[in-house]
Amino acid sequence: MQIRQAAAILAIVGMTAGAACAKKKPPVARTTTPPPVDSSTSNRPPTPPTPVNEPQPVPVEPSGADALNTRDLDDINKNSPFQPLFFGYDQSEVSPEGQQVLNANAEIMKKYATWVITIEGHADERGTAEYNLALGERRGLAARNYLVSLGIPADRLRTVSYGKEFPFDPARTEEAFSKNRRAHFVVTSK
Repeated sequence: MQIRQAAAILAIVGMTAGAACAKKKPPVARTTTPPPVDSSTSNRPPTPPTPVNEPQPVPVEPSGADALNTRDLDDINKNSPFQPLFFGYDQSEVSPEGQQVLNANAEIMKKYATWVITIEGHADERGTAEYNLALGERRGLAARNYLVSLGIPADRLRTVSYGKEFPFDPARTEEAFSKNRRAHFVVTSK
C-alpha cells in the first residue's frame, strides 16, 4: 500500500506541476481610435491652470523712524531733520543755545546710527577768504567735538569749511550775517 500511496502522491504532484508550467497566452490589447484632432489647437501647448487669487498683504506704513531711512539722501537733506548751529560774530565756541541744538541733533544721530554726517562750517562775508575758511573750520570742529562728547562716534562725523562761499542769506545786513555764521549738518551716507 505504501507504493500505491507514493504513486498517487507523485501523480498529484506531476499534474499540479504540469498545470503550473503550461503556457498561458498573454492578453491581447484592443486597438482604440485616438480622439479627433482639432487642427486649430494641434500646435498649441495646453492652457495653464487658472491661478488662485490669494489676498495680498497690505504693507505696513513705515513709522517716522523708518520713513526717514527709506528716503534718498537728497530728500533727507532737502527736508533735513537737523537744526543748524549758529555762532556769534567772530566766534567758534558753542553757546548754551547751541548746546541745546546739538543735543537735539545728537538724539537724531543716535536714532539713525548708520548715518554719516558732514558738518559744514560757514562764516559771513566780512573778513578775508582765508580767515573765514579757518573760522568755518573752527566752527565745524567745535560742533563735532561737542557731539563726540555726547557719545556720537567720531568716525561718523566729517567736517568741511566753506568760509563765506555759500551764504544762507546773501543780503548785506546784520540779520543776514547772523544767519550765515553757522554749522550746517548734511547726511552724506546712511
